[in-house]
Amino acid sequence: MTQTLISNIQNELLKNADERTKATAQNFFKEKVIYHGVKTATVSKIAKQFFPRDKSKAEIFKLCEELFKTGFMEESFVACEWSYKVHKDFEKPDFEIFEKWVKKYITNWATCDTLCNHTVGELIIMIPDLIENLKAWTQSQNRWVKRASAVTLIIPAKKGLFKKEIFEIANILLLDPDDLVQKGYGWVLKSLSQSSIQNQKNVFEFVMKNKQTMPRTALRYAIEKMPSELKSLAMAK
Repeated sequence: MTQTLISNIQNELLKNADERTKATAQNFFKEKVIYHGVKTATVSKIAKQFFPRDKSKAEIFKLCEELFKTGFMEESFVACEWSYKVHKDFEKPDFEIFEKWVKKYITNWATCDTLCNHTVGELIIMIPDLIENLKAWTQSQNRWVKRASAVTLIIPAKKGLFKKEIFEIANILLLDPDDLVQKGYGWVLKSLSQSSIQNQKNVFEFVMKNKQTMPRTALRYAIEKMPSELKSLAMAK
Protein backbone atom coordinates (compact mmCIF):
# COMPACT_ATOMS: atom_id res chain seq x y z
CA MET A 1 0.00 0.00 0.00
CA THR A 2 2.80 2.40 0.97
CA GLN A 3 4.79 1.75 -2.19
CA THR A 4 1.65 2.06 -4.32
CA LEU A 5 0.94 5.50 -2.88
CA ILE A 6 4.55 6.60 -3.36
CA SER A 7 4.50 5.29 -6.94
CA ASN A 8 1.25 7.13 -7.67
CA ILE A 9 2.77 10.38 -6.39
CA GLN A 10 5.91 9.87 -8.46
CA ASN A 11 3.86 9.14 -11.57
CA GLU A 12 1.83 12.30 -11.03
CA LEU A 13 5.01 14.32 -10.55
CA LEU A 14 6.49 12.90 -13.74
CA LYS A 15 3.31 13.79 -15.66
CA ASN A 16 3.71 17.38 -14.49
CA ALA A 17 7.46 17.62 -15.06
CA ASP A 18 8.68 20.42 -17.25
CA GLU A 19 12.06 20.27 -19.00
CA ARG A 20 12.60 24.00 -18.71
CA THR A 21 11.95 23.94 -14.96
CA LYS A 22 14.27 20.97 -14.59
CA ALA A 23 17.00 22.68 -16.62
CA THR A 24 16.97 25.84 -14.51
CA ALA A 25 16.53 24.20 -11.07
CA GLN A 26 20.24 23.56 -10.57
CA ASN A 27 20.99 27.27 -10.94
CA PHE A 28 19.68 27.90 -7.44
CA PHE A 29 22.03 25.43 -5.76
CA LYS A 30 25.76 25.01 -5.35
CA GLU A 31 25.37 21.33 -4.52
CA LYS A 32 23.94 18.77 -6.93
CA VAL A 33 20.16 18.38 -6.62
CA ILE A 34 17.94 15.63 -8.03
CA TYR A 35 14.89 17.22 -9.55
CA HIS A 36 12.01 16.02 -11.76
CA GLY A 37 11.29 19.56 -12.90
CA VAL A 38 7.88 20.24 -11.34
CA LYS A 39 6.93 23.77 -10.29
CA THR A 40 6.56 24.27 -6.53
CA ALA A 41 2.90 25.28 -6.75
CA THR A 42 2.14 22.08 -8.66
CA VAL A 43 4.02 19.97 -6.12
CA SER A 44 1.89 21.53 -3.39
CA LYS A 45 -1.31 20.63 -5.27
CA ILE A 46 -0.12 17.05 -5.68
CA ALA A 47 0.76 16.86 -1.99
CA LYS A 48 -2.79 17.94 -1.10
CA GLN A 49 -4.34 15.61 -3.67
CA PHE A 50 -2.59 12.49 -2.39
CA PHE A 51 -2.53 13.23 1.34
CA PRO A 52 -3.83 10.03 3.04
CA ARG A 53 -6.35 11.43 5.51
CA ASP A 54 -7.18 7.99 6.84
CA LYS A 55 -3.62 7.40 8.13
CA SER A 56 -2.35 7.95 11.66
CA LYS A 57 0.45 10.39 12.44
CA ALA A 58 2.91 7.50 12.79
CA GLU A 59 1.89 6.16 9.37
CA ILE A 60 2.20 9.62 7.83
CA PHE A 61 5.70 9.98 9.24
CA LYS A 62 6.69 6.61 7.77
CA LEU A 63 5.40 7.73 4.38
CA CYS A 64 7.35 10.98 4.74
CA GLU A 65 10.52 9.02 5.37
CA GLU A 66 9.94 6.93 2.26
CA LEU A 67 9.48 10.12 0.26
CA PHE A 68 12.70 11.61 1.66
CA LYS A 69 14.57 8.42 0.80
CA THR A 70 13.92 8.89 -2.93
CA GLY A 71 16.34 11.82 -2.94
CA PHE A 72 14.15 13.87 -5.28
CA MET A 73 13.44 17.48 -4.34
CA GLU A 74 9.75 17.26 -5.17
CA GLU A 75 9.19 14.16 -3.02
CA SER A 76 10.95 15.89 -0.13
CA PHE A 77 8.58 18.86 -0.48
CA VAL A 78 5.59 16.49 -0.32
CA ALA A 79 7.09 14.97 2.86
CA CYS A 80 7.52 18.44 4.37
CA GLU A 81 3.90 19.35 3.61
CA TRP A 82 2.54 16.07 4.94
CA SER A 83 4.50 16.23 8.19
CA TYR A 84 3.18 19.74 8.84
CA LYS A 85 -0.41 18.71 8.07
CA VAL A 86 -0.48 16.63 11.27
CA HIS A 87 1.07 19.36 13.46
CA LYS A 88 -1.95 19.47 15.77
CA ASP A 89 -0.94 15.99 16.93
CA PHE A 90 2.74 16.79 17.47
CA GLU A 91 4.32 15.50 20.70
CA LYS A 92 7.74 15.93 22.26
CA PRO A 93 9.16 12.58 21.02
CA ASP A 94 8.48 13.68 17.44
CA PHE A 95 11.56 15.87 17.67
CA GLU A 96 13.76 12.78 17.42
CA ILE A 97 12.08 11.85 14.14
CA PHE A 98 12.53 15.34 12.72
CA GLU A 99 16.13 15.45 13.88
CA LYS A 100 16.78 12.17 12.07
CA TRP A 101 15.32 13.62 8.87
CA VAL A 102 17.43 16.77 9.13
CA LYS A 103 20.63 14.83 9.72
CA LYS A 104 20.02 12.03 7.24
CA TYR A 105 17.99 13.43 4.34
CA ILE A 106 18.50 17.19 4.12
CA THR A 107 21.06 17.98 1.43
CA ASN A 108 20.11 21.47 0.22
CA TRP A 109 18.85 24.79 1.57
CA ALA A 110 15.37 24.50 0.04
CA THR A 111 14.45 21.27 1.80
CA CYS A 112 16.15 22.44 4.98
CA ASP A 113 14.12 25.64 5.09
CA THR A 114 10.82 24.04 4.07
CA LEU A 115 11.01 21.34 6.73
CA CYS A 116 12.42 23.52 9.49
CA ASN A 117 10.41 26.72 8.99
CA HIS A 118 7.13 24.88 9.35
CA THR A 119 7.27 21.36 10.77
CA VAL A 120 10.17 21.71 13.21
CA GLY A 121 9.41 25.34 14.00
CA GLU A 122 5.82 24.52 14.89
CA LEU A 123 6.95 21.79 17.29
CA ILE A 124 9.31 24.25 19.01
CA ILE A 125 6.44 26.73 19.45
CA MET A 126 4.29 23.98 20.92
CA ILE A 127 7.02 22.61 23.23
CA PRO A 128 9.42 25.50 23.95
CA ASP A 129 11.92 23.55 26.06
CA LEU A 130 12.95 21.68 22.88
CA ILE A 131 14.85 24.81 21.88
CA GLU A 132 17.79 23.45 23.88
CA ASN A 133 18.08 20.77 21.19
CA LEU A 134 18.47 23.48 18.56
CA LYS A 135 21.42 24.91 20.46
CA ALA A 136 23.04 21.47 20.28
CA TRP A 137 22.59 21.54 16.50
CA THR A 138 24.90 24.56 16.29
CA GLN A 139 27.81 22.26 17.19
CA SER A 140 27.24 19.90 14.27
CA GLN A 141 29.77 19.37 11.51
CA ASN A 142 26.84 19.17 9.08
CA ARG A 143 26.14 22.53 7.42
CA TRP A 144 22.42 21.78 7.11
CA VAL A 145 22.04 20.92 10.78
CA LYS A 146 23.75 24.19 11.70
CA ARG A 147 21.55 26.14 9.29
CA ALA A 148 18.52 24.31 10.72
CA SER A 149 19.36 25.52 14.23
CA ALA A 150 18.65 29.05 13.02
CA VAL A 151 15.99 28.73 10.31
CA THR A 152 13.75 26.60 12.54
CA LEU A 153 13.12 29.83 14.46
CA ILE A 154 12.11 32.02 11.48
CA ILE A 155 8.36 31.95 12.12
CA PRO A 156 8.69 32.16 15.92
CA ALA A 157 11.07 35.11 15.41
CA LYS A 158 8.44 36.96 13.35
CA LYS A 159 6.16 36.59 16.37
CA GLY A 160 8.84 37.94 18.70
CA LEU A 161 9.36 34.56 20.37
CA PHE A 162 12.63 33.10 21.68
CA LYS A 163 14.57 36.37 21.43
CA LYS A 164 17.15 35.34 24.02
CA GLU A 165 17.77 31.99 22.34
CA ILE A 166 17.96 33.54 18.86
CA PHE A 167 20.78 35.81 19.98
CA GLU A 168 22.51 32.87 21.67
CA ILE A 169 22.38 30.83 18.46
CA ALA A 170 23.53 33.82 16.38
CA ASN A 171 26.46 34.29 18.74
CA ILE A 172 27.49 30.65 18.42
CA LEU A 173 27.24 30.73 14.61
CA LEU A 174 28.65 34.26 14.30
CA LEU A 175 31.99 33.36 12.71
CA ASP A 176 30.92 30.22 10.88
CA PRO A 177 32.71 30.22 7.49
CA ASP A 178 29.82 28.60 5.60
CA ASP A 179 27.79 31.23 3.73
CA LEU A 180 24.61 29.13 3.93
CA VAL A 181 24.92 29.02 7.71
CA GLN A 182 25.61 32.77 7.72
CA LYS A 183 22.48 33.38 5.64
CA GLY A 184 20.51 31.18 8.03
CA TYR A 185 21.32 33.09 11.19
CA GLY A 186 21.18 36.42 9.37
CA TRP A 187 17.68 35.53 8.21
CA VAL A 188 16.43 34.71 11.71
CA LEU A 189 17.86 38.00 13.01
CA LYS A 190 16.06 39.83 10.19
CA SER A 191 12.81 38.07 11.09
CA LEU A 192 13.21 39.03 14.74
CA SER A 193 13.88 42.65 13.76
CA GLN A 194 10.54 42.71 11.92
CA SER A 195 8.54 41.64 14.97
CA SER A 196 8.69 44.97 16.86
CA ILE A 197 10.54 48.28 17.08
CA GLN A 198 12.23 47.10 20.27
CA ASN A 199 13.44 43.90 18.65
CA GLN A 200 14.67 45.86 15.64
CA LYS A 201 16.67 47.99 18.08
CA ASN A 202 18.09 44.88 19.76
CA VAL A 203 19.08 43.28 16.45
CA PHE A 204 20.70 46.55 15.35
CA GLU A 205 22.67 46.69 18.60
CA PHE A 206 23.80 43.09 18.05
CA VAL A 207 24.96 43.91 14.52
CA MET A 208 26.81 47.08 15.60
CA LYS A 209 28.53 45.24 18.44
CA ASN A 210 29.74 42.49 16.09
CA LYS A 211 30.11 44.30 12.76
CA GLN A 212 33.90 44.13 12.73
CA THR A 213 33.89 40.33 12.79
CA MET A 214 30.40 39.40 11.55
CA PRO A 215 30.54 38.08 7.97
CA ARG A 216 29.07 40.63 5.55
CA THR A 217 26.67 38.02 4.18
CA ALA A 218 25.06 37.53 7.60
CA LEU A 219 25.15 41.27 8.32
CA ARG A 220 23.34 42.16 5.09
CA TYR A 221 20.63 39.59 5.76
CA ALA A 222 20.13 40.82 9.34
CA ILE A 223 19.62 44.48 8.38
CA GLU A 224 17.71 43.94 5.13
CA LYS A 225 14.36 45.22 6.44
CA MET A 226 15.70 48.04 8.58
CA PRO A 227 15.34 51.76 7.78
CA SER A 228 17.96 53.11 5.38
CA GLU A 229 19.69 55.21 8.04
CA LEU A 230 20.29 52.13 10.21
CA LYS A 231 21.48 50.15 7.21
CA SER A 232 24.01 52.87 6.38
CA LEU A 233 25.39 52.85 9.91
CA ALA A 234 25.65 49.08 9.95
CA MET A 235 27.38 48.91 6.56
CA ALA A 236 29.85 51.71 7.24
CA LYS A 237 33.43 50.51 7.64
